[in-house]
Amino acid sequence: MSTAFSAGFALSLSLILAIGAQNAFVLRQGIAGAHVFAICLLCGVSDAVLFGVGVAGFSALAEAIPGFADIVRWFGAAMLILYGGLSLRAALAGGGTLTPSANGGGSLRRALLTTLALTWLNPHVYLDTVVLGGSVATRFPGAGLAFWAGASLASFLFFFALGYGAALLRPVFARPRAWQVLDLIIAGVMWTIAAGLILMPSPA
Repeated sequence: MSTAFSAGFALSLSLILAIGAQNAFVLRQGIAGAHVFAICLLCGVSDAVLFGVGVAGFSALAEAIPGFADIVRWFGAAMLILYGGLSLRAALAGGGTLTPSANGGGSLRRALLTTLALTWLNPHVYLDTVVLGGSVATRFPGAGLAFWAGASLASFLFFFALGYGAALLRPVFARPRAWQVLDLIIAGVMWTIAAGLILMPSPA
């Protein structure tokens, strides 16, 4: 159980750390101090729901379709290798920064609608949580709940840390070197998980 929990936590954190529109919005709102709790909570709940769909859905499909788990396992490994390569390329290229606007005001309704759009209308979120999360979860038969709990906890911790720690993180990640180190860590985590998928024996 603890292994599944740790794997879910590591996968979720490595995926969510990548620079994206959702993270930039949360960071901007955090810097402005506008609706931070509601936005972070909505992001965390959304990820928990999506990871839950991936874990539960893949278990059901794996039982119904012979060989489905192996197909998805290899697809998930390929995606992780690709994502890791992109992170490594970004680290080697350097120069990346994330400097959101300090103007993060507006109504709570508008902020929540923006958060929903950046989360649920982003096709990559489904690849990351439902497809990739579900495929990695198949490595831990009988421990899907622990995997989901780890992935969900990582999401909640990250968003609340980003939202409330934005004022401290902004000067750090204004420097390209910080993003290079972060991208290298992300690449290492993703390739480690991919290796685990590749080396996992096929079910009898």
